[in-house]
Amino acid sequence: MNRVDIAILGLGTVGQGVVKIIQNNEKQWEKRCGAEINIKKVLVKSKSRSREVELPADAITCRWEDIVSDENIKIVIEVMGGIEPARTYILEAMRKGKNIITANKDLLAEHGQELFETAKETGVDLYFEASVAGGIPIIAPLKQSLAANNIMEVMGIVNGTTNYILSKMSKEGMDYEEALNKAKELGYAEADPTSDVGGFDAARKIAILASIAFHTRVRFQDVYVEGITKLTKKDLQNAKELGYEIKLLGIAREEDKQVEVRVHPVLIPAVHPLSNVNDSYNAVFVYGDAVGETMFFGHGAGQMPTASSVTGDLVEVISNMNHGCTGRLSCTCYEHKKIKSIREIAAKYYLRLRVVDRPGVLASIAGVFGNHGVSLASVLQKNGRSDGIAELVVITHMVKEKDIQDALAVINEMSITKSIENLIRVEGN
Repeated sequence: MNRVDIAILGLGTVGQGVVKIIQNNEKQWEKRCGAEINIKKVLVKSKSRSREVELPADAITCRWEDIVSDENIKIVIEVMGGIEPARTYILEAMRKGKNIITANKDLLAEHGQELFETAKETGVDLYFEASVAGGIPIIAPLKQSLAANNIMEVMGIVNGTTNYILSKMSKEGMDYEEALNKAKELGYAEADPTSDVGGFDAARKIAILASIAFHTRVRFQDVYVEGITKLTKKDLQNAKELGYEIKLLGIAREEDKQVEVRVHPVLIPAVHPLSNVNDSYNAVFVYGDAVGETMFFGHGAGQMPTASSVTGDLVEVISNMNHGCTGRLSCTCYEHKKIKSIREIAAKYYLRLRVVDRPGVLASIAGVFGNHGVSLASVLQKNGRSDGIAELVVITHMVKEKDIQDALAVINEMSITKSIENLIRVEGN
């Protein structure tokens, strides 16, 4: 095959990055994948919009029909984002025998089963490396390089916006709003940052990783989610005093054929590798029974890192086409495992409470915890204030979520309790 015609859906930040990489390495593609890459069509909303890249006028189209009806286009790269019309376009393209490369985490996390079943029926490739952690290779390692392992844990920082915010709060003492505004200034956060700071972006990504790692379908709706909006500078400072950093983590574990999948802030020991992943960087920590501990680190977003993953998939798909083996990496969700409720998950906990500053208060609270099977590992009592209110910072031993929540429900109703300021899970020692 001397030339392969491709189409790109979307010419935004990532789409333009893909074009740049293809154009910049134009002379090397035949050696790398056995064919010249020809961008035949690019689907856009407006032809008149100013862009960083130059393409022939006849390559730009606002009509999906120009792509799906063109039998010479063998690969469709979807970087437009969102559920619709991306879902419809991808399904139609696969039914026309076109191979798909997508960076669409939202679509995969919510409609992955439908997409993979259609890819299998039509015998086409469906590659999606860029859907999780931008330029970091993690999908291919889980599906191929680590295929000999029983994966027991996938845990990582998979959202650069929240990691940047928490890094600024921890390292520079910024409060949440100040760090968020700084992230917006630098383009790390959207005008509406809800998907990032609410944990939803990370939840979609960990759903994809968990599905691959544990060979069972995990949907976005299956993931327990908490964001970072309740974190304060005080929580970051307390964590440091106790030898921890706070990170928003996606956590997926399997035990006894049951899977837990969650996204929330975590106190993680300062000596853990993930504690030292700062600013907008991402990292994914994987534990397999044969390989042991591995960690994948790099830029989790951005034009060129994400475009790098997309174009890497493109090289793979063209190689598969050349060897007549498209569709060989099919869906790996061949088991049906139970997703554990958050109330059944065991963890250690950090608690920050405001209580009346008088003798016997700590004993009363400890008694309630004891009645619910909650054992305290450490208690840090801050100095009382002039208003007669003191702050307690508590770290528990391992306990089930339902037990800690039941204890807090009682404590919250006690006259000595002014407020339960925060509850954060703790990982590691």
